[in-house]
Amino acid sequence: MRKIQILLAFLLSVSAASAKNNDGWVSLFNGKDLSGWHQLNGQAKYHVEKGEIVGTTVANTPNSFLASDKDYGDFILELDLLVANEMNSGIQFRSLSKPEVMNGRVHGYQCEVDPSSRAWSGGIYDEARRGWLYTGELNPAAKPAFKLGEWNHYRIECVGNSIRTWLNGVPVAYVFDDMTPSGFIALQVHAIGKDDQPGKQIRWKNIRIKTTGLKATETPDVFVVNLLPNNLSSAEKAQGWSLLFDGKTTNGWVAVGKNEFPTEGWKVVDGTIMAVANRPDSPVKGTDIVTTEKFSAFELQFEANFAEGANSGVKYYVGNGGPGIGLEYQVLDDKKHPDAKAGVVGNRTLSSLYDLIPSDKQERFTKGANEWNVCRIVANPDNHIEHWLNGMKVVDYVRGSNIYKALVARSKYAEFKDFGLVKETPILLQYHNDQVKFRSIKIRKL
Repeated sequence: MRKIQILLAFLLSVSAASAKNNDGWVSLFNGKDLSGWHQLNGQAKYHVEKGEIVGTTVANTPNSFLASDKDYGDFILELDLLVANEMNSGIQFRSLSKPEVMNGRVHGYQCEVDPSSRAWSGGIYDEARRGWLYTGELNPAAKPAFKLGEWNHYRIECVGNSIRTWLNGVPVAYVFDDMTPSGFIALQVHAIGKDDQPGKQIRWKNIRIKTTGLKATETPDVFVVNLLPNNLSSAEKAQGWSLLFDGKTTNGWVAVGKNEFPTEGWKVVDGTIMAVANRPDSPVKGTDIVTTEKFSAFELQFEANFAEGANSGVKYYVGNGGPGIGLEYQVLDDKKHPDAKAGVVGNRTLSSLYDLIPSDKQERFTKGANEWNVCRIVANPDNHIEHWLNGMKVVDYVRGSNIYKALVARSKYAEFKDFGLVKETPILLQYHNDQVKFRSIKIRKL
């Protein structure tokens, strides 16, 4: 009896030590077969070899996904992967596949595997839904982290609305979003073009997940994309961001040239500050609105949603030439508003520096009417200024440079002395008789 008691005590101690060492991690791959996984959508080949899952491209098939049988909400996922070629891939998480949605097409968050020269590995893409949420351009310091032809360690952390990724220990993407709180994990083999050679492979191993004892990593070490309307995370606050619009009131805003908010033309609705359309059947007398606070060097973010055919803009360095005259980040329906075809070489299109510099944007990173565009203006202390649209830099110039002055001299602003060269500025939302909504307007001083 004594020997049995000693044996049981020993086994319990071993079990406790094992649980402690394991620290809540659970393996998702047994190293032998694909138990616990099932394939969705495309017909790429998946098999187990030398304790690794191997995904192989095949011709004439859509994106393929090896999905976990279980769904996961809050978790930390870690795995190692190896690509020896420029094969695109990704790790799906909090993803879904429902027969009633796109005939079962996999959709949801994806952590990018991008061995190409673009180097967006670790970025976050919303597969078959909204597209890129966090491009590699938002964190260029992380671009060298991926090692072609070597094993790369990925870490994905989802705790509540906080979504973070690391690649080989380097922090890459940081997103706040609430569209999908739970879903499966999946290993993607991307479809290949008709001219691509089939047979390229990607390998995965050491796939493990932790779902208990989690706490979001809130370090303000990288740029944050916060898609929660009118919200500031603790990381953003630590980085110096503050809201210019609280989502509920017009506090901090007045009519241009006035000391109070206009009585018509603007209203707060559903967490947005909205320019009300002026139409013959419902006439509205609107005016531009500005912040009561002024800024010199700053970084501004905002989301804009314009009705079909609408025109508006966000102005900065306003003053020389009048209280409503300044540099303008154009907000426009390029497809339906005639101003898109006016000006010179597209310098009046969405996200352009209005009438001065055209936006160098791609259609895939542009949202149309009644969709939310994530916009950003970076005005550095050295007068180097950037416009961003949905994670991509689209305008880059130096305020006050000879090139800038030459552009102004050939524009509609030529008559205004020292146009756009004021030292500090309010932020101005333009009223242009069309319905345009703004939200998540936030700023930090540089």
